[in-house]
Amino acid sequence: MQLFPDYKTFLTIGSLSIHYYAIVILAGALMAYALGQYRFKQLGYDKGILSDYFFGLLLLGIAGARLWYVIFMWPQYAAHPEEIIMIWHGGLAIQGGIVAGLIYSYYFFRKRNIPFLVAGDAIMPGVLIAQACGRWGNFFNREAFGSAVSLSYLKRLHLPAFIINNMYIDGAYHHPTFLYESVGNLCVFLIIILVVRHFAKHNGAQFFAYFIGYGIVRFFVEGLRTDSLMLGSIRMAQLTSVVFLAVGIAGMIYIHYKGTNKSY
Repeated sequence: MQLFPDYKTFLTIGSLSIHYYAIVILAGALMAYALGQYRFKQLGYDKGILSDYFFGLLLLGIAGARLWYVIFMWPQYAAHPEEIIMIWHGGLAIQGGIVAGLIYSYYFFRKRNIPFLVAGDAIMPGVLIAQACGRWGNFFNREAFGSAVSLSYLKRLHLPAFIINNMYIDGAYHHPTFLYESVGNLCVFLIIILVVRHFAKHNGAQFFAYFIGYGIVRFFVEGLRTDSLMLGSIRMAQLTSVVFLAVGIAGMIYIHYKGTNKSY
């Protein structure tokens, strides 16, 4: 057994390797789960409901994120399809996970007679925490970075040395876009729980605020990245972010006129 054998790996036991990428994704998912459980308890629901929900959501979310990535990077996997399952090498497109998770969530809560927007308000803010943690997996894998910048630029951001050093890739320093998005997601989370949750009058406000906030953050961060999934000449993540933003705004308008009063 060996701890920290390299920058990507947390632990090796014989031929088995446990990567930081997996650890931060799981840590983020568990924090989101804990926040969701706390909100469900406040709403008076049995905590067992979210326990049943969490495992299926985690599996389908990862599968959806991987499928989304593989579809747009198919030439890379066509010759080596066995690599499709190697998610520990990186390659999860979170927007695919969100879409898969929403579909699963709709049917799960509908079956249990829990209003979808009530559940969405309880769960979606925590998703931002999971995403903020997950971006650090990109840091350890040295992926999802931005275009080249100068060392002086990174120092002006007052970043710790370990981040600056790990942004030196292929002979140049790069924008730490993983950090921009991680911090951006945390800011959106705080806005939702401190402002939207406090002032919102209708169920669904926090749910739709997620799509507005995350859509804005991802759109601008994606413009700095060098490894975007492309649909022709369009960055797919930016296109999806515009869709998320439109859904969020449309949802806010809908609940303003036809929404139900906030449950808690």
